[in-house]
Amino acid sequence: MKKTALILAVIIACSLILTACGESVIPNKKIEGSDLYVKKVESIPDGFIFGMDASSVIAEEESGVKYYNFDGEEQDVFKTLAQSGVNHIRVRVWNDPYDADGNGYGGGNNDIEKAVEIGKRAAKYGMKLIVDFHYSDFWADPAKQMVPKAWAKMDIEQKTEAVYEFTKDCLKKLKAAGADVGMVQVGNETNGSLCGEKTWFNIQYLMQAGAKATREICPKALVAVHFANPEKSGAYADYAWRLDYYKVDYDVFASSYYPYWHGTLDNLSTVLSEIAEKYNKKVMVMETSYAYTSDDTDFYGNTISDGGTYEKNYPYTVQGQANSVRNIIDTIATKTKNGIGVVYWEGTWITVGGNSWEENSAIWEKHGSGWASYFASDYDPNDAGKYYGGCAVDNQAFFDRYGKPLQSLRVFNLVKYGNEVEIKADAIEDENLIVDLNGKIVLPEKVNAVMNDDSKRAVPVKWEITDEMLSEMYSGGVKKYDIKGSADGLEAHCYVSMVEYNFMDNYSFETGEMGTWELNDIGGADELYIEKKATDSLTGQYHMHFWSAKSNSVEFTLEQNLTDLPGGKYKFSISIMGGDGGEQDIYSYVKIDGEEVQTCHTEINGYNSWNTPVIRDIVIDEGQTLTVGIYVKCAGEGNGAWGKIDDALLNSMS
Repeated sequence: MKKTALILAVIIACSLILTACGESVIPNKKIEGSDLYVKKVESIPDGFIFGMDASSVIAEEESGVKYYNFDGEEQDVFKTLAQSGVNHIRVRVWNDPYDADGNGYGGGNNDIEKAVEIGKRAAKYGMKLIVDFHYSDFWADPAKQMVPKAWAKMDIEQKTEAVYEFTKDCLKKLKAAGADVGMVQVGNETNGSLCGEKTWFNIQYLMQAGAKATREICPKALVAVHFANPEKSGAYADYAWRLDYYKVDYDVFASSYYPYWHGTLDNLSTVLSEIAEKYNKKVMVMETSYAYTSDDTDFYGNTISDGGTYEKNYPYTVQGQANSVRNIIDTIATKTKNGIGVVYWEGTWITVGGNSWEENSAIWEKHGSGWASYFASDYDPNDAGKYYGGCAVDNQAFFDRYGKPLQSLRVFNLVKYGNEVEIKADAIEDENLIVDLNGKIVLPEKVNAVMNDDSKRAVPVKWEITDEMLSEMYSGGVKKYDIKGSADGLEAHCYVSMVEYNFMDNYSFETGEMGTWELNDIGGADELYIEKKATDSLTGQYHMHFWSAKSNSVEFTLEQNLTDLPGGKYKFSISIMGGDGGEQDIYSYVKIDGEEVQTCHTEINGYNSWNTPVIRDIVIDEGQTLTVGIYVKCAGEGNGAWGKIDDALLNSMS
């Protein structure tokens, strides 16, 4: 009898354990039947994090979205994620993403209650939870780290205590609900600011408070700090040094890595490995994504689409999306010291409604399934208040607009085993031409076919261009055209930029070197160099970058001497953008035989707000030396004056 009772007790105990742990459906063998090409990633560490940020799921479902499995059956999206190899779910937590009347700010309306529901559902299928505390009422990122409304008048001591209590209370709720908290982020993309604080002396107090609460409530969970822009020279080394200097308690140094903007994978591996080596920390990619299509399906423009001024390292296809994720996993798992995982950002955030902008907008406003609602304007009037609307990343999800999973979702499983199917063309690589208005348009005869294994093969192309189109391109002035064609049965694109003839050498810094440019650093700026970053360039991939934290240290001239110019009349322009300039004196100038003859003042007033001073009616004689350039002086404010200079143009005038 006693033996029977003991066996029964063991059965009951095991049942309780299984109930608490959930129904693990994460596959421990290869998923068969996929036509996706995936090269095996060798020696993936045990416990490697294959993560998915699914913060918007609740708002999506409340908006009428339904998710399906690979058999076309409606199914809990978290089960589908787990069945595809995802083992961690990430969820953001905002303090109070609602206005005084209870209207949600959007972006998923991600308060702790949403996180609790997501945490329970993730645990049900054996997935751990990564809790992403923004310590804000809405989006926190490098551009803004706004203090929650309730904490707005607190000093740093009060705010530190508030962070501690808030973190502790949220983690208690998650644990009580059965969420399996595996990691806690104390801040989101905290590039020099957090929760309204802009000095590291104060930021570190808040991080310490979040870490302390995590250690007390979830002692087995890892504590992560999270930053963005690994491509910015020296930035991560500086953050890591400051964390060490202030003895911030953390386990994981996490990075965002979006291939469009954040540099090369080799650079990512280098900067993270240096931190892992020097400070003995774990490192990971906390956010990444890639487009599987350029199509927009919710009548609200996408962040990424064809023809944009950003890196396009892979085709915008399902295979291209999978190749991007596979290569990031390979970089972190096998090429980065102490690399522990990769998390994909918002792979479940898809279109709601679908018939019109008006229909969709009503849903976004009611359920918060767009990136921001109108109601967010009382908290964030300068961004959400102006640009509220739908989802700008629906074309980067792992589900199509109807909620059906893409084959690329299975990359989280297949990277462990490989799935090398027949090699075939997946897409045609874009071509880009810059043609003078008085020159000749010569389209390439061959283009690169990008194969499903990420290799490239040159193939013949036939362009769909007529004499009428050519005539329009020559007479239409400065403009960019998308010429379509076909190659190997696939659509091809050649983006032709028609420009005026430019007498400048290396006008857009595209050689990556100074060349004939002369740079005179007068103030001793912290950073003053040619930078490769397409998203921050006016055209091309390169520009002149400047930044300095010290007051009155941004002062320099950038100029070029031109000899052997034909005598005549010219105009000179150069473009600049930037911010935090404070008191500033910026002007372009023209010298003839060393004597300054004309200037044109301008200013820097915000990211991607390009100003282009133009000096006209420059008259030179044959044999004279023309010097053109720009003078920049900024006192600086906030985090230091910064900016970008691009596209210096010297054109003849009739």
